[in-house]
Amino acid sequence: MELEVYYFAGAPTDNYVKFAGFYWRIIRINGDGSIRMIYQGTSANTTGTGTQLQTNAFNSSYNRSEYVGYMYTGGQQHGNTTDSPIKDVLDSWYSSNLASYADKISVEAGFCGDREVASGYSWSSEPSSTIYYKTYERLNTNKSPSFKCSNSADLYTTSSSSKGNKALTNPIGLITADEVSMAGGVWVQNNQKYYLYTEQEYWSMSPYLYPQANVVIVHSNGDLNGVSGVYWGEPGVRPVINLAYDVEISGSGTSSDPYVVVGAE
Repeated sequence: MELEVYYFAGAPTDNYVKFAGFYWRIIRINGDGSIRMIYQGTSANTTGTGTQLQTNAFNSSYNRSEYVGYMYTGGQQHGNTTDSPIKDVLDSWYSSNLASYADKISVEAGFCGDREVASGYSWSSEPSSTIYYKTYERLNTNKSPSFKCSNSADLYTTSSSSKGNKALTNPIGLITADEVSMAGGVWVQNNQKYYLYTEQEYWSMSPYLYPQANVVIVHSNGDLNGVSGVYWGEPGVRPVINLAYDVEISGSGTSSDPYVVVGAE
C-alpha cells in the first residue's frame, strides 16, 4: 500500500539534488517512496535559460484534439502509439545523460498527462466548439489540484512498471500543472516567490483546451495558463524523473550542499 505524498511548496531551500552531473529540485516524495524531481541545470541557479534543456514545440501539429498528448494516436482520446516531438527531445537526452544510471531511477511512479475532458464537454478529434480538459476544471474552476491520474492510459510508464500505460521507452517526462499548482503556481496570477519560477516559459504535460490543441505552460511571470498551441516553439523543456526509493543519499539539500546520490554524483 502506498503512503501519503509529501510535496514541496513555496520557496524551500532544502530540496536541491545533485544527480548524474546535474542539479535538480525535489517536487515531491511519491507514495511509494520514490523521489520526483525536476531538472535545474548544470548549476544551482534558480532562474535563467540554464534551468531547461532547450526550447521546443510540444507537437508539430495542432489541428486535432489528440495532439495534446505526450504520446497520441490519431482519432483517439487516450491513444499512445505516436511520440510527440517533446518526448523525442527527452528520450534523446535521457539516452545520452541518464541511461547509465538507470538502476537509480524508478520506473513505477510514472507521469500523468490527464486527457479526461472537463464536466459538460465531450471529446472529439475535431470538435466544432471549444472543449476544456480536466486540468482546467481542477485548477481554474474548482481550485483543487490533484496528484491522482484517473485513467491508466494517461499515466505514462515503461513496460517494466506494474501500472500505467507501459508505453514509454524511458522513465522520463514533464511536470504536471497540478504539481506546479501544489508548489505555488496559480492560474493566470503572477507568482515569482516559489521554487518553480525560473523567469522562463516552460511546458507542463497537462492538456488545457481545443481548438489549437493547447497544453498548460508555466509563464515567465510564474503563472499557469495556455499558449497559442502545442506547435509554439518558445517554451522550454525541463525533464522530470523519479529517483528510486532506495538510493543512498548524502548532503543537506541546500544549494551549496545538495543531496547527492551516492555513485551518481
